Amino acid sequence: MAETQVQQNEQATRRNEKVGQVVSTKMQKTIVVSVEMRKAHPKYKRVVKSNKKFYAHDEQNSARVGDVVRIRETRPTSKLKRWALEEIVRRSALAQLPDAKESAAE
Repeated sequence: MAETQVQQNEQATRRNEKVGQVVSTKMQKTIVVSVEMRKAHPKYKRVVKSNKKFYAHDEQNSARVGDVVRIRETRPTSKLKRWALEEIVRRSALAQLPDAKESAAE
């Protein structure tokens, strides 16, 4: 019975998730993620793209600019941060270039 309650709580507290691209990592433990949204225009029915930036908490500073990440809604961490990094979906090819240079220098 306890297991079913836990499953119901997880379903009831399902948090909103978004997938976007990391735009900035200049702050400590914070990333800025740009999410592209496609929506049909109410009158003309044409698909319109719009971008919105979200500030997300990145505890290990693992995300780099250009990475595609999944963020999850959380309680407010600061004035602007209401999201947390869930996982890095795909690493950027641009982010891997500095690592290759560092290993070549050693």
